[in-house]
Amino acid sequence: MADASTAADGPSGRAKPKRTTQRIPLNTLAIAFGLAGLAGVWTTAGRLLDVSDVIGQVLWDIVAVAWLWLIVAHLRRGARSAETLGAQLRHPAQGPIAALVPVVGMLIGADLHRFVPIAGAILVVASLIAAALFAGWILAFWHAGNLTPEAFHGGYLLPTVAAGLIAATTSFRIGLPGVAIGAFAVGVFFWIVISTVLLARLAFFPPLPAALTPTCAILLAPPAVAGTAWFTINGERADPVSIALLGLLVLMALQQVALLPRYRVLPFSLGFWSFTFPLAAAGGYGIEWLSIADFAGWQAVAWLLVVIVTAVIVAIAARSLFLVTSVRRGARRAENVLRRADDLVERR
Repeated sequence: MADASTAADGPSGRAKPKRTTQRIPLNTLAIAFGLAGLAGVWTTAGRLLDVSDVIGQVLWDIVAVAWLWLIVAHLRRGARSAETLGAQLRHPAQGPIAALVPVVGMLIGADLHRFVPIAGAILVVASLIAAALFAGWILAFWHAGNLTPEAFHGGYLLPTVAAGLIAATTSFRIGLPGVAIGAFAVGVFFWIVISTVLLARLAFFPPLPAALTPTCAILLAPPAVAGTAWFTINGERADPVSIALLGLLVLMALQQVALLPRYRVLPFSLGFWSFTFPLAAAGGYGIEWLSIADFAGWQAVAWLLVVIVTAVIVAIAARSLFLVTSVRRGARRAENVLRRADDLVERR
């Protein structure tokens, strides 16, 4: 579809219909985030369930391709759009989700560090710096009083909570324990602050619109991601902190189960990728806890978690491909109609 630039006049002096190119919604970045969660689950399975690490590594390769492809796609579409990147980042629904670019970069870098330590460390540090700069900027933007309570949704946990807790895990893995502890503190602090505001918004204001309702699933992620970070920093053992985080995860999981009837009536959209990483984070943390419990048959339960996480994410991926294909076909038909309209205008 043509850009929204000044349309040339036809022979009759009439202006051609203007066309606009919109930026790709930032919630599409959750695709790479969800795939990273799936890769993390299979990496954990490779470590604790005696399964080949090849599956996890292939998935990490897919994550890297998806991450780069999404960045390029956003940049290319943005270059043809009248909407600026700054306007998109200031958008109350979309802005916070941009944090997923450096967050996924940290996860990819931590995996790369296992094979190419220098390159992996550089990617983690660069992504961590980008995440910190974005968090500082968006916090300052929020302080300007530009938001309304109705605009608040689960994605507001991403710039500080998700970025901080994932930075804790990944920075420790590349040999920066001091940075890991500081990042963990940032993530936990803002987890408390933002979750409080979010729960108040959900309780005392009108329900989220259907497109944003899947972001409620993000509430499941912080205890799981914090638990994984704590295990990484402090070792995989049942100490008071890890037990407390497990208890919070159980409560948040029960909340998500109670929300299932509301989720079931939602029309499918790419926003469903908001379900993927929280589910994968909880599944991966659950597998770690099962290995600590070490009761008879724990491996079977762990494999059940792997299967559930994989099935849900693959199903969402398949539905997404079908949706995108359908939208593209509709866009092509609409473009053909516009071209015919342009031809009729020129003939007149």
